[in-house]
Amino acid sequence: MPIVRLIEGPVGAGKSTFSASLATRTGGLHIALDAWFAKLFSPDRPTGDFIPWYMARKDRLLDLIWTHSQAVLASGSDVILELGLIQRQPRMDFCRKVIGEGFGLMIYELDAPREVRWDRVQRRNIDRGSTFSMIVSEQVFELASSMWEPSDELDREECEIEYVSTISDKERDG
Repeated sequence: MPIVRLIEGPVGAGKSTFSASLATRTGGLHIALDAWFAKLFSPDRPTGDFIPWYMARKDRLLDLIWTHSQAVLASGSDVILELGLIQRQPRMDFCRKVIGEGFGLMIYELDAPREVRWDRVQRRNIDRGSTFSMIVSEQVFELASSMWEPSDELDREECEIEYVSTISDKERDG
C-alpha cells in the first residue's frame, strides 16, 4: 500500500537532498512546495511585507499538492512531500487529514545545527544547484528558523516519526 512520506525540518536542514535520495530508494514521487511555489508565484512576489501574500498562496498550493498526491497514491506510488509545515499545529492537522483519509504516513523530521543550516543556505543561494528554488535571505532564514516547532511527545503518540540528523562528517569536523 502506498504511503505519504512527509519530510519536515527547519530551513537548511537538508530536506530537499534527503527527499531526492528517499525518492530514489523508494520509487516515490517527490513533491516540494517550494519548487511549485517558486514556479507559480515568485514573479508576483511583493517587495515589501510578503508574509500575508505568501501564506494565502501557500494554503491554496497545499490543497493543490494534496489533490495531486491523492492521484499519485491511487496509482500505487508513494508520495514524498516537502511542504514547509514548520509549525506543529498545521503539520499535525495535515497528518490527521492524511490518516483520516486512510493513507499510511511516515514523518521524517530533519535537523542540523543552526550555523550549519545557515552555511548551507548561503551556499545554495550562490550555487543555485538542484535543490535551489529561491533566494533565502538572512532575514527569512531567521524568521523561518524562529518559527520552526519540532514534534513533541503528543505528536509521536499520533504519528510515526523518524528523526534524522543531516550533518555530514565534513560539517561536523568544521
